[in-house]
Amino acid sequence: MRGLQRPRARARNIVLSNPKKRNALSLAMLKSLQSDILHEAESQDLKVIVISAEGPVFSSGHDLRELTDEQSPDYHAEVFRTCSEVMMLIQNHPVPIIAMVNGLATAAGCQLVASCDIAVASDKSSFATPGVNLGLFCSTPGVALGRAVPRKVASEMLFTGEPISAQEALLHGLLSKVVPEGQLEEETMKIAKKIASSSRHVVSLGKAAFNKQLRQDLRTAYHLTSQTMVDNLALPDGQEGIKAFIQKRKPIWAQ
Repeated sequence: MRGLQRPRARARNIVLSNPKKRNALSLAMLKSLQSDILHEAESQDLKVIVISAEGPVFSSGHDLRELTDEQSPDYHAEVFRTCSEVMMLIQNHPVPIIAMVNGLATAAGCQLVASCDIAVASDKSSFATPGVNLGLFCSTPGVALGRAVPRKVASEMLFTGEPISAQEALLHGLLSKVVPEGQLEEETMKIAKKIASSSRHVVSLGKAAFNKQLRQDLRTAYHLTSQTMVDNLALPDGQEGIKAFIQKRKPIWAQ
């Protein structure tokens, strides 16, 4: 894997770069992804991360060679623990993370797409959780998948292993947008640049509150987000944005 350090409107691109192995999420790949995401969190000018991949497969999921009985149960536990940590890290990261998908995303690769805040895919992409056909049910991918698409759609994908097209994934909520392959990077960066034009403090506060309120009942969700609005107004950027609007000028964000 390689992390592109070239800034694009305060965006970073983390690239899965092992196309010969279909960008399998081996333990080494997962630890590299985890390290890259954590490293980017330290950058104070960072406002958005894009995760993309080299080759015709976005990610084929776990490296099955690591999941045979040649490896110990402790090793297997480390693989799934690390994968879960990466997926939760994406959700808890202070800036939005976008998946830019061009090709097949299966099993933990599909889990990665489902875990991202936004997902843009080319019309040639497809998505599947085929573990059941290999004797290893996609239980951990089902956590992210079941929170991204309706239960019965997730159930069909998990119980049959059959892939869905990019358009079906868009219809069911796994994706934010589907575009022709030639427009994938342009459309993804358009979203990234728009996010990067906003205050990092405001977006980070909003992302955390949005994800937290989804797990609450309606009354608790409104209580939580009402307090978040108050906290938002107390931020320098919260006041700067309002004053800039009233004064009909562009805001100057602190970060």
